[in-house]
Formats: sequence, structure tokens, C-alpha cells
Amino acid sequence: MAQAVEDWYRQMPIITRSYVTAAVVTTIGCSLDIISPSNLYLNPKLVMKNYEFWRLVTNFLYFRKMDLDFMFHMFFLARYCKLLEENSFRGRTADFFYMLLFGASVLTSIVIIGGNIPYLSESFSKIIFLSNSLTFMMVYVWSKQNPFIHMSFLGLFTFTAAYLPWVSELLMSI
Repeated sequence: MAQAVEDWYRQMPIITRSYVTAAVVTTIGCSLDIISPSNLYLNPKLVMKNYEFWRLVTNFLYFRKMDLDFMFHMFFLARYCKLLEENSFRGRTADFFYMLLFGASVLTSIVIIGGNIPYLSESFSKIIFLSNSLTFMMVYVWSKQNPFIHMSFLGLFTFTAAYLPWVSELLMSI
């Protein structure tokens, strides 16, 4: 069993393996009180005034509690990040990295700009970790690259991959 998990882990492409490892280590570190989530969350004021630039990255690594929701996110992250890197971006690791960087930049920009718009700023100020959003971005990109693949949800109903972002969001909200 341990050998199978090790083989599975080693067969992951480099960007996927790095991101999954960083996310698991960060979340476990916070669960064990080794790392404080207050040092990781996205706070534009601390980034600009105190030069805490690591917050632009670390908010994508923390998935809050180690629970079923975390396991689902790790499954989606490992599966769809791997599929994108191996198929859509085969042989183009740098392009895949830049896609993730672009997506992370857009998500961060939306939160920062939304936090400065009157009447919206209160809603956007509650968004301090973007790890779930980046995971759903990868699910969305994969589903748009493979819209006609047939999928099944717990064997209960089938759908095409184009609807995966909505099915996965429904699954996460249960």
C-alpha cells in the first residue's frame, strides 16, 4: 500500500506535485499549530505597508481545516491539476505554471479591487484564502478543455465534463 502511494506521488508532474505537497504541508502545519493562519491570509494592507509579499502566495496553500472538504479539494486539485499538466500542457510545464500564476493573479486582483469598491468591500474583505478558488479554476479549465467526456457522480447520475464545475460546487456545498 505504501509503495503504491509513493509510486502515485512520484508519477505526478512537477508543478502538480509541488502544489499538492505545499498545500498539504501548510494545512497540516496549521492544524498542528506549527504555522499560524494569521501569517498566511491575504491582507493587501500588510502586503503593501509591511512588505509581507509571501501572503500573495500562502493564501493559495491553506485549505482551512483537515476535514472531508479538505479531502475533496485535495482530490480535485491532484486529479485535475495532474490531468491539465499531463494532457493539455504536455511538454509545456512553464506554460502550465504561467496559467496558474495568471489565474492566481486574476483572483487576487478581483479580491483587492472588490475590497475597494463601496458596498462590495464588506463582502470581499471576508475572502482571505483563495486556495478553494484556484482549485475550482483548474476544474473549470479542465472541463472546458474536455467538455464531452462523460462523468458520473457517485454512480447516481451522469453528466458531461462541461458541467463538472457546477456539480463539484454542489458537492462541496453539501
